[in-house]
Amino acid sequence: MQENIINKLKEIKKEFEENELKLQNPDILSNIENYKKITKKQAKITEKYNLYMEFLKFEELKNDSLEMIKNEEDEEIIKMAKEELAISKKKLSKLEIKILEVLIELDPNDDKDCMVEIKGAAGGDEANIFAGDLFRMYSKYASKNEWEIEIIDFEETERGGYSFIIFQVNGVNAYKHFKFESGVHRVQRVPQTETQGRVHTSTATVLVTPIFEETNKEISIPQNELRIDTYRASGSGGQHINKTDSAVRILHLPTGIVVASQQGRSQHDNKAKAMQMLESKIQDAINRKKQEEENNTKKTLVGSGDRSEKIRTYNYNQNRITDHRVSLTLKKLDRIMQGNLEEIIEVLLASEKENAI
Repeated sequence: MQENIINKLKEIKKEFEENELKLQNPDILSNIENYKKITKKQAKITEKYNLYMEFLKFEELKNDSLEMIKNEEDEEIIKMAKEELAISKKKLSKLEIKILEVLIELDPNDDKDCMVEIKGAAGGDEANIFAGDLFRMYSKYASKNEWEIEIIDFEETERGGYSFIIFQVNGVNAYKHFKFESGVHRVQRVPQTETQGRVHTSTATVLVTPIFEETNKEISIPQNELRIDTYRASGSGGQHINKTDSAVRILHLPTGIVVASQQGRSQHDNKAKAMQMLESKIQDAINRKKQEEENNTKKTLVGSGDRSEKIRTYNYNQNRITDHRVSLTLKKLDRIMQGNLEEIIEVLLASEKENAI
């Protein structure tokens, strides 16, 4: 078993034994809150502790068997030792798999719906057109997985595409599969507006955040921290959409986070959707900060998801797509753009799992 896994198990053993001592302390027992806190921690690591103790037992049996085979002269004892060695090795192999499974803690937000924001970045009109291409790719991917796409806000451009588009993906494990899309997406191709056949490089940024259905106490937002503006919505949504100032934009003054919604049928609907977006963004920021403070950020090749991080290149001339985080290159860009993202996502999920400990 890898050294980093053994070290993790040693830490768990130490924590478990320390908690056991604490739970025998009368002062702890008399404090209900502390008692609940420790028992909750203990419950979380009990399975890991038990598996490690069983692993140590069979590791000791294996070493004893090896020692016996090496030093004994009696053939019967050596035979028995070899049988015990085979049993212990088989058991240790199974225990290693179980230990890896319980040590890999899944992202608690994986099962949530998510909000996706795509913005045209470097490259002018071509960047906005590419933003539209990404939106269509994600829409097809969502449709294949029977997830619902709900457009929240967008701004179309004269030459096609979007300067930005914000949409919600609703469905089981939507965030689990979309979370790797956060970052800078780079496209290399000959734009439709290019008359001399030159390849241009443009970029679009993608930001994915989980949607938290219930407001957390930590993100109770005072009204005096909000600036709420209404304006006339544009785009699809029915004849009513241009008759009233139904679109809503909210600025959270302390953080500078801005959210907007214009696709609802009323100002009330748009305000509710914008507040949900704002709360999810603030909750996501709180979670990221906690991870950094506790130094529990996963050391994974899939990257931090920061907008400034180039994560993927789409080369149309060579029909090639490369995900730089896992050094994956596929010569099937045409298929990927039709929503066939599974092969890339599966590699990213596997990488997350391998590096989660």
